Amino acid sequence: MKATRPSTILDAGITLASGPILVFSIYLLAAGHNQPGGGFAGGLVAGVAVMLAWAGGGTELVRRIIPLRSSALMGAGLLVASLTAIGPLLLGLGFLESGYVEVTVPVVGKVKLVSAVLFDIGVYLLVIGMSLGLVRALGETETPAIESAP
Repeated sequence: MKATRPSTILDAGITLASGPILVFSIYLLAAGHNQPGGGFAGGLVAGVAVMLAWAGGGTELVRRIIPLRSSALMGAGLLVASLTAIGPLLLGLGFLESGYVEVTVPVVGKVKLVSAVLFDIGVYLLVIGMSLGLVRALGETETPAIESAP
């Protein structure tokens, strides 16, 4: 049986909404260390974009958009978050202690770079990997064959 697309309106809505959703997701990630948000909230919002892509085009569309394995994203996120948490211990500081550096960017002016953003990026990747794994697990159409007794 041939699979059909759910809706032209859904396709158009997903196309229009995905960009702003991902931009808002990155905003939440960037603003998280000074305001509500961060890696978890930004990752959940990016997960919504993944879910929308799945609703509109199924697992194959999600595989084309994000060709990475969900376990690779989760592993990278966990590695970044762990290294950020343990890194200060190597410098004689406390576990998860945050530091910052102020730099001057030509057009923007002074920008404060905070190490907590690295932890948030790790959490962000971890949550997106979980969303991707969930979508792929729910979208699998093949079920394992049940072996029958001879």
